[in-house]
Amino acid sequence: MSHELFSAGVERYRAISSAYHRGAVGVLLVYDITKRATFENVQRWLKESRDHTDSNTVITLVGNKSDLKRLRKVSTDEAQIFATENGLLFIETSALDASNVEIAFQSTLTEIYCVVSNKSLERKTGGIEMI
Repeated sequence: MSHELFSAGVERYRAISSAYHRGAVGVLLVYDITKRATFENVQRWLKESRDHTDSNTVITLVGNKSDLKRLRKVSTDEAQIFATENGLLFIETSALDASNVEIAFQSTLTEIYCVVSNKSLERKTGGIEMI
């Protein structure tokens, strides 16, 4: 699984993007719900991820710092809509109090397992859909 390292779009991370994504089966795109710029950069990081990974790679959008609701600059609805429109899993977490952190990883890994299992089944059946 790949972990997206971005700090409001720092360019030096883009240079290693291809190597960092190589072989990834999952990507976590993490933004700070209290800093709009980090959410605005998600579109670019999503493109980077899709450009350098297999089309079956599972991508999860993670809004971090959910414990700071009063400082929120990105609504849950806005992020959920973005995730849905782009075929991403979505969850909000708080690293401070550990809420939903484990669930974010478990959900991503469960989806990866489903994708890998389906690919394995397709190979076994020769691409014929079993009903």
